[in-house]
Amino acid sequence: MGPVIERAGGDAPFAAFGLRDLPGTDAFWRAARTPATAPADGGWRALFLWRGSEAVLDFESWSPPVPLRRWQDTDCWYAEVPMPARLRVTYRFLVEGAAHADPFNPVGAGADRSIAATPDAPSQPHWPALGPDDVPPLPRTRIRWSSDRLGGRRTVRVHPAGGGGPVVLLLDGDDWLYLHPAVTAFDAAVAAGDLSPVTLVFLPAKDREAEFGCRPELWEAVRDELLPLVAESGAAADLDRVVVAGQSLGGLSALYAALEFPGLVSGVACQSGSFWWAPGAGELPDPLGGPVGGVLAERLRRGADLSGVRCAFDVGEHEAAMLPHCEVVEALTERAGAAVRVSRSASGHDRAGWRHALLRDVAWVLG
Repeated sequence: MGPVIERAGGDAPFAAFGLRDLPGTDAFWRAARTPATAPADGGWRALFLWRGSEAVLDFESWSPPVPLRRWQDTDCWYAEVPMPARLRVTYRFLVEGAAHADPFNPVGAGADRSIAATPDAPSQPHWPALGPDDVPPLPRTRIRWSSDRLGGRRTVRVHPAGGGGPVVLLLDGDDWLYLHPAVTAFDAAVAAGDLSPVTLVFLPAKDREAEFGCRPELWEAVRDELLPLVAESGAAADLDRVVVAGQSLGGLSALYAALEFPGLVSGVACQSGSFWWAPGAGELPDPLGGPVGGVLAERLRRGADLSGVRCAFDVGEHEAAMLPHCEVVEALTERAGAAVRVSRSASGHDRAGWRHALLRDVAWVLG
């Protein structure tokens, strides 16, 4: 069941969340920090606030949208949302069709999103708290890639964290540049000794369904076009060791590359891989209702040699429908000879939960 809105009451309706002033007063807004949480039935109640006009609270993948209620005739709009234990989730406010970050939450994901975490969610070291007005640093090395195989042009950024090393190819690279500051996080992880130096290559997607849907063109283009451009860019990079990191359809594509391009990929860091995928599955009423493990499980059962490849798999604890697909692919990958690490994150299908697994799993894949 999705979240419901509870009715507040009394002279200090949000006292349980540490707000003891009347909603809508200047003192109330000065003290507002959200989401504020209180224990409830083995999980949490989270209070979200919006100042101004009518708004809707929109979560990324975890629940349906939640309309906010107005507190009497004030400018205070609120929702009290039940949350399970161990959850980190991206959200935004929708106001007259426009998306806004939470002005009372310092932890953001780009200009129009924020991140909520229950008090029992594990910490995410090395990831800075960036607000909607903060601009993440961009790598200095920029490659203009005009691909014959994929068509069109795209900008690929390259960053040698700690001076550079094995290539870590980040699929959906623009998300890791502009929404979640991977440059800062990887630099911090290397500086702390939690990760060896690497060269990050941020690969943006133009058409995720077409490029990540188990088709060889992307990986032929990476092998024959992009990696030579990285070599020519002057950035320090060990092109003999390539780790592919991907999420959702990107995770599917990362494991596909290891299977079908064995000389190219030495390791995979996969978060919430879309292993339900098969041709045409995305158009079905229930895309996850098909054969467990989708086309990659079928491919692995036909026989594959992944010896020498290291594969780290992570999926959100709150992705119940994804778990059977991920579990069968994880087992079949290990049966194919890969070194496999399996973990579960305190999230749904959400990049806010994937980002700690990204750092940890890339470190493990590189050994």
